Amino acid sequence: MNPPATTVWLPDLLFTGGRFESGLALVADAAGRILRLSRDPADLAAAHRLAGRALLPGLVNTHSHAFQRVIRGRTEYRLGPERDTFWTWREMMFRAATSLDPDGIYDASRMAFLEMALAGITTVGEFHYLHLDPAGRPYAEPNAMALAVVRAARDVGLRICLLHTAYARAGWRRAPSVAQQRFIIASPDDYLAAYERLRASLAADTAAGLAWTGYAPHSVRAVPPDYLRALLPAMRAAPAPVHMHVCEQTHENEACLAEHDTTPIGLLDREGALHADFTAIHAIHVSNHEVAALARAGARVCACPTTERSLGDGINPADTFLARGVPVALGTDTNAQIDLLEDARELETHLRLKHLQRVVLAPRPEPSAPPAPAALAGLLLASATRHGADCLRAPGGALEPGRPADFFTVALDDPTLAGADADSLPAALVFAGGRSCIREVVVGGRPIVADGRHPRQSAITAAFLALQRDLWSEP
Repeated sequence: MNPPATTVWLPDLLFTGGRFESGLALVADAAGRILRLSRDPADLAAAHRLAGRALLPGLVNTHSHAFQRVIRGRTEYRLGPERDTFWTWREMMFRAATSLDPDGIYDASRMAFLEMALAGITTVGEFHYLHLDPAGRPYAEPNAMALAVVRAARDVGLRICLLHTAYARAGWRRAPSVAQQRFIIASPDDYLAAYERLRASLAADTAAGLAWTGYAPHSVRAVPPDYLRALLPAMRAAPAPVHMHVCEQTHENEACLAEHDTTPIGLLDREGALHADFTAIHAIHVSNHEVAALARAGARVCACPTTERSLGDGINPADTFLARGVPVALGTDTNAQIDLLEDARELETHLRLKHLQRVVLAPRPEPSAPPAPAALAGLLLASATRHGADCLRAPGGALEPGRPADFFTVALDDPTLAGADADSLPAALVFAGGRSCIREVVVGGRPIVADGRHPRQSAITAAFLALQRDLWSEP
């Protein structure tokens, strides 16, 4: 008999990283940590039966700007006759950035995090840069906005890595706009003091693996080299995630070349900022030698395919990164849509459009090897789980002893998956499944979504609707 302190789940199928297996139970202790994957008859007899379900590790959303959930559907038009680009979209996004106070960012973030939970996401990396009030003044609690975002994640039940952003300028020879005033932390000392204060505020949650901090120099356009150099000793002193927007736009590369006579990755390499805890967000417009620099450093990349498609950024060269051994994680970024399974398939299908061929990212089999129908889907699921956890130093990402019981289930009779067997289910899930088939979500052994619904879903949605009315109603 299992001791009462353990919980056992037995789905029809359980994903072990490369394939689905039947007759395999997941056993967790009272703290929600995985003890074993088991076929022991005693474990099977004690299990909570998840009939008609397949169980997978919780998805990890490596890169999010939760507050941008408020502009969904509000930027899909032209402001004028000029070409619409990332840069014109950004001006529209700034309107929302000037409008939110700590209560507002709490309700916006909580809505985004609710959608993430319903989509099977159990951990989020929140790239946070709304530090000051709209006039550029500090709140009485300097990290009031960040703490509101963390509280929103904890209230939904997600783990969160709060990536505290350094933002010193609007760009080369550019003064901050009115909207950007609240992003600015003028000196490295001020940034490090705010970071340490935030880290101390989250100490208890960090010890429990629920909320922790990471460094986020926003980009080379927002953080000049002297500022970055001042941060490097602290970023090297203790292991922590370091994330940075890199090479998202060709204009960004051109401006960096004009200012520094090298590209963003070249500049970071020259400054010694690339290392094994570094994640390059986007990294779309890169050369082979820049990919080699990331590979030498042991760095990672986070692609955000839905956002990159929405903003016309370009296609992430994931095939080049993976060929050089650079892991690729996934993020929802602007939260124009929150479906990490969609992002996983776009990582592959965008490359199919680019190269005019199929099955781009799948490893090439040996000539005599049998077909491996789950190989490509397994690789894409790793981007949505294990690689993201590595980018964030998160405890989840895989169903292994010692890791937390963070997982989601899918309904095998969902119309999008009907007819799939154990061999074809990984590909069916990645290339046809989505939020509609996700039924249960568990974080640290604690259910946060049951039968496709979060217990606080109605209240969270109502608060968000009220926020949207306040933000967008005509005066």
